[in-house]
Amino acid sequence: MKKYRCRITIAAIFTFCVLMIPGLTLSQSGITRFDLQKNDLSINGREVVQVQVEFDSGAVSSKHNHPGEEIVYVIEGIFEYRLEGQPPVILKAGDVLFIPSGTTHIVKNIGSGTAKELATYIVEKGKPLIVNTE
Repeated sequence: MKKYRCRITIAAIFTFCVLMIPGLTLSQSGITRFDLQKNDLSINGREVVQVQVEFDSGAVSSKHNHPGEEIVYVIEGIFEYRLEGQPPVILKAGDVLFIPSGTTHIVKNIGSGTAKELATYIVEKGKPLIVNTE
């Protein structure tokens, strides 16, 4: 019984340490986010948030939007963006995309390897960064 408790304690400590690593958000359904920075802007009530997002091959985001603008820069791989009311957009390394505030969209890695993007958000401070609309 002591060995069992010791293993649970070690697992709990490990999990806590991983969750406390600055900038790391754990993977969910093939998508991993790394928080890079978050700062207040000179515009009252707005902040900038930058994250690196990695999609495993075939990974698809939920249908969502943001409480502000999103600027996407593709670092690696090939993405398909489906913005509400627009035809699909294919982006490869070096491409950029502007997503207006509140625009519902879905993102999918359509390449054979990991796809990475730098997402910069200019959003309303205090609101959730991602609003799922499914």
